Amino acid sequence: MSSKRKLRANASISLNSNGIAPIPAFTLGKPALIGSMSLVKNRFSYDPTLAYGLDLRPWFIDNWLHYKLIVRPSFELRTGFNISSYFSQYTPMPRLVWYGQRYFTFELAGLYKFSPVNTVSLLCWSDNGQEPESLKGLYLGLFWDRSEINIGKELLLNLDVQLYYINYTGNNDGLFISPKISTSYRKFPAYSLFFQANQGIQSNIKPFPGFICNLGISYTL
Repeated sequence: MSSKRKLRANASISLNSNGIAPIPAFTLGKPALIGSMSLVKNRFSYDPTLAYGLDLRPWFIDNWLHYKLIVRPSFELRTGFNISSYFSQYTPMPRLVWYGQRYFTFELAGLYKFSPVNTVSLLCWSDNGQEPESLKGLYLGLFWDRSEINIGKELLLNLDVQLYYINYTGNNDGLFISPKISTSYRKFPAYSLFFQANQGIQSNIKPFPGFICNLGISYTL
């Protein structure tokens, strides 16, 4: 069987100290467990993610379907569609209510590889909340990824920097920067420790979304 026709799969799970979401209104703000998977065949992929608080209450569920429109050695262009749910809580007396909002998201993303370990990508999401009070709008993200940086003989470092702009209903607009540093031991590359931060640069969100950070550990299958 040709390798192009084989179904490829990988998965990861991470424990986070302070769940950070790209859209500040969706940030959990407490420890979370996130599991993701990718099933790839030819140009198609299915990339689901499940995220829960440590109390086992759901945070969000993603169901991304992706298709690569252009595949070149140094450039890729893909489109995607996501059916997702975001969960929040409110407390009308006398009991707590857990509430889910449905979202349909369309994606267009381009990725350019300067080298096997150095890439830049540009991503655009159009989010469409299905409940009357849910958010609608655009997310634009510019990503730089530098992987396999040698730290001595035993450690590897990965660096991801994301600069993104959001324009959503309900005064959820702004420009943000979010770096992430991951390190792994060369003999056990499946395990990694990471530090992630998010800082608002300019925003009309009130209160202003200042600096937040997140520590975690992940395991990749």
